[in-house]
Amino acid sequence: MARAVSTQHKTIATAAAWIVALLIFFPILYTIITSFKSEQEAIQGFNLFPSGTTESYTAVEAQNGYFKFFLNSVFLAVGSTILALLVAIPAAWSMAFSPGKWTKDILMWMLSTKMMPAVAVLFPIYLIFRDTGLLDSRIGLMIMLMLINLPIVVWMLYTYFREIPGEILEAARMDGASLWNEIVYVLTPMAVPGIASTMLLNIILAWNEAFWTIRLTTTEAAPLTAFISSFSSPQGLFWAKLSAASTLAIAPILIMGWFSQKQLVRGLTFGAVK
Repeated sequence: MARAVSTQHKTIATAAAWIVALLIFFPILYTIITSFKSEQEAIQGFNLFPSGTTESYTAVEAQNGYFKFFLNSVFLAVGSTILALLVAIPAAWSMAFSPGKWTKDILMWMLSTKMMPAVAVLFPIYLIFRDTGLLDSRIGLMIMLMLINLPIVVWMLYTYFREIPGEILEAARMDGASLWNEIVYVLTPMAVPGIASTMLLNIILAWNEAFWTIRLTTTEAAPLTAFISSFSSPQGLFWAKLSAASTLAIAPILIMGWFSQKQLVRGLTFGAVK
């Protein structure tokens, strides 16, 4: 029997949740506020009431074209997600429905690669990209983003696939379905919510990736993360312009995350509560 929760308890819990949410969101909010200040206002100190000028946005667009970086970010995020799903769906299927002796060890090894500092492999990756002509190319960076997010994609899909009864796939095999038909026409439609959640999370991770995008690109394939870093110069940090560039960079993914938050939460918590 569920324990009754008092109104006071609910009020305190709700207030605490709002406080935590505001603390987490406040840096983003203050970045947006600072983007509407002049440079002089921005360096004067903490102020929640800007003058409302848009000169920083005008300067940002005049200095570096926003839409070129935006299109690169879209191409890299969506392209790397599609590549990751093409690799991860068959991999997760085999681990979920045809597990071997080393399946769990392989899954743990894949996850452990996310714990390695990226800078540890920067030099060999840079040399590989240089020697294969992939430096400052969207294809090369798309493959890199796919590889670094692949462990998370495989793990999430594996968790979803484990919840699908294996008897359904066995019935499809008895009806003469090939392996390809089994994955495409039986498994994938049943796992659409899980695949959608995984896709959304991977797009967000790829969109926000800064370490590799800054170091493996210069101009042609540079996404919005490189667009932001271009406003940090030897002359100093231009806080208002940097905030305007950051706001322009995070706005698309912030809007997408807001409208897909239920799907994201469902994907991240799937299997956690039985």
